[in-house]
Amino acid sequence: MALRLLTLRIDGELDVVASRQRARQIAGLCGFGAQDQTRIATSVSELARNVYNYAGRGRIEFSVEGVTTPQVLMISIEDQGPGIPHLDLVLSGRYQSSTGMGLGLIGARRLMDQCEIDTAPGKGTTILLKKLLPAGAPLITARMAGDFGAQLASGSQAGATLAELQQQNQELLSTLAELKARQDEMLQLTRELEDTNRGVVALYAELDEKADHLRRADEMKSRFLSNMSHEFRTPLSSIRALCKLLLDRVDGELTGEQEKQIQFILKGSESLSELVNDLLDLAKIEAGKIEVRPSRFDVAEMFSALRGMLRPLLVTETVRLVFDEPEGVGSIHTDEAKVSQILRNFISNALKFTETGEVRVSAAALPDEEAVRFTVRDTGLGIAPENHQVIFEEFSQVENRLQQRVKGTGLGLPLCRKLAHLLGGRIELESELGTGSAFSVVLPLRLQQDEPAWQALPSQAEDDGRLPLLIVEDNRQTSLMYEKYLEETEFRPVTVRSVWEAEQAWGTLSPAAVLLDIHLGSEDTWRWLNKLKMDPQRRQVPVIIATEVDDQHKGYTLGADAYFVKPLFREDLLGALRRLTGSESGEAPQQNVNDTMQSNRYDVKPS
Repeated sequence: MALRLLTLRIDGELDVVASRQRARQIAGLCGFGAQDQTRIATSVSELARNVYNYAGRGRIEFSVEGVTTPQVLMISIEDQGPGIPHLDLVLSGRYQSSTGMGLGLIGARRLMDQCEIDTAPGKGTTILLKKLLPAGAPLITARMAGDFGAQLASGSQAGATLAELQQQNQELLSTLAELKARQDEMLQLTRELEDTNRGVVALYAELDEKADHLRRADEMKSRFLSNMSHEFRTPLSSIRALCKLLLDRVDGELTGEQEKQIQFILKGSESLSELVNDLLDLAKIEAGKIEVRPSRFDVAEMFSALRGMLRPLLVTETVRLVFDEPEGVGSIHTDEAKVSQILRNFISNALKFTETGEVRVSAAALPDEEAVRFTVRDTGLGIAPENHQVIFEEFSQVENRLQQRVKGTGLGLPLCRKLAHLLGGRIELESELGTGSAFSVVLPLRLQQDEPAWQALPSQAEDDGRLPLLIVEDNRQTSLMYEKYLEETEFRPVTVRSVWEAEQAWGTLSPAAVLLDIHLGSEDTWRWLNKLKMDPQRRQVPVIIATEVDDQHKGYTLGADAYFVKPLFREDLLGALRRLTGSESGEAPQQNVNDTMQSNRYDVKPS
């Protein structure tokens, strides 16, 4: 929705001066700083002068677009003159004119965020300038726009020429002084940088050398631990076996004190053996020596095996271990031993820290992700939210009143997380103090060993000749849905989760179109959309917005080619993509749609 602020007519030279003055005033009312006010005023003044020189008369209209921040200041300059011949040549800066024709247009394009020109011989020219309001600018409402218009319309133009000249002289003197100060600063900075550069080069060389030493030391540590499995475990096994022989009185009776001491030795060796096992498993994963052996197995059968294996851990009748029947899960294809290891660790921890109640193990299918979630829920002590990350750090434990009774290594949960990532899944935790905990592992129904489950940046190895579609979406389920939409179509999804990742991905591929969400975590993409449409090399790539923000006017103002309010359905997405890229007719991609499409779910920008 556009809020009109002021309309000016250009009939003489005084009107050109007045347009500059009004442009500066409007920029100030909209919250722009002094430099931006000067840029806007200069752009309007140059284009108004062109209207007066080449068309004789015209009009300028100031308005604000958008109902949410950041809003857009829009300035429309229209005339009914002869039009601009050789527009492309003029905008390229290669057009030679004795009257200076084209310099004002080039300057306005550089000073504003966007500049759209519509001209034809004998039909006049319309130029639309756009500039995003600053981040801290107030939201301009219809009432404020009316107050601005009344305030500007009531201003007298008497003495406008002299006042404007004085203002321009002050701006020029201020700019010259600022340029001189910056030049002096640049000279000083250049000298300092020359001195610093030599030190930085030496420092980088030293850091590279130290980083190489650390990398080699880390590799040697992991290799040493992964290769020392037999040497660590054999003596521990011998100690445990000898302790059991002594406790079984194979070599004769023991005194009470001797039995007590041997039990201490046995308990210590068992704790040390558990620590060594976890440590060696972590080292193997880091060294890349752990093997993944996927196979198809039945989840219910794995639960049955775990039930028999873990029943001896129930040392009290106040805690029940319950295995629910898997919901919608039959068999899956992954490494059964490692899934069992993760669940054993979850269940063991739950039994340790649950005094009364139950430990419940369940499995449920996740159709949207083609995955299964295994959950171990207990009624134990619970974990405070601020400690949810701490427990996944190696050798870290949370203090609690049961800690003296149930010792641990602090390596079990970090190992579970590494194993889950190795299997293409993730670990989830829900817990609060006093209400118990729910540890879950989400794993794909079929393990793809040659592809990671979720990459920070897209892999170009997947290029199959289809048109790449850059999907900027931070919600994993939504991005998976889009990827399902594009299966067996002419479009190949390339998914990223932030603007930074989108820029990195653009450096390695040329997308045929962009599917853009507005809110990505704590950032929004309005300014990135504006940046794309200002880039001469990327502005022709169609941008389709799919978001929960219902502000289509702002989206189209900033250059979006189609706008959808979630949920986005498959036929709507493919229809918009094929029209915008010309893939359904074999035509070259076009920037806008040639016919307006509207429904209750989406809106496509008309040309």
